Amino acid sequence: MSLPHAILTALLEKPSSGLELTRRFDRSIGYFWSATHQQIYRELGKLEKAGLIRELPSDTPARGKRKAYEVLPTGRTELERWVGESEDPRPLRDPLPLRLRAAGVVGIGGLVGELRRHRALHAAQLEEYRGIEKRDAARERGTEQDRVQRLVLRAGIDMETFWVAWLDEAIGELEGLGGAAGERRPRA
Repeated sequence: MSLPHAILTALLEKPSSGLELTRRFDRSIGYFWSATHQQIYRELGKLEKAGLIRELPSDTPARGKRKAYEVLPTGRTELERWVGESEDPRPLRDPLPLRLRAAGVVGIGGLVGELRRHRALHAAQLEEYRGIEKRDAARERGTEQDRVQRLVLRAGIDMETFWVAWLDEAIGELEGLGGAAGERRPRA
């Protein structure tokens, strides 16, 4: 996934200003694709220059007003092309498993405490997703967009469930290893 496509998706859902997009990224899209305020504004300029989006016309003077954008037909075509594109899965790039592997060489030190912290963060995210799922279950949901959004939410729930279970296993496995494994050093 790429930031331009995330922005095109968000703008097709609802034309927005850069600030509104940033807030939406913080609340929803950011759960699985994050971007800074600066990245979003920079990408909006590129998308506009490429003719994929345009600034919405406004009756108010330009000075001090927020520019709102909408997707042009060429932008929608680009997003449709990208959705149908073939792409291989990418390997996980979370530093925690790499740190765990490194601990196998240099010793676990305080890693169990960090694993507990990560577990708490993943458990909190899981509860947030479950809260969204519960809230959304109360609404009538049947459109294609609703079903697709529910699938994305399910992916988030399943990923956080995996992390919590894996971290429980890792913590249980490493809790008693502070001695021998914690002293292991690389061979000279």
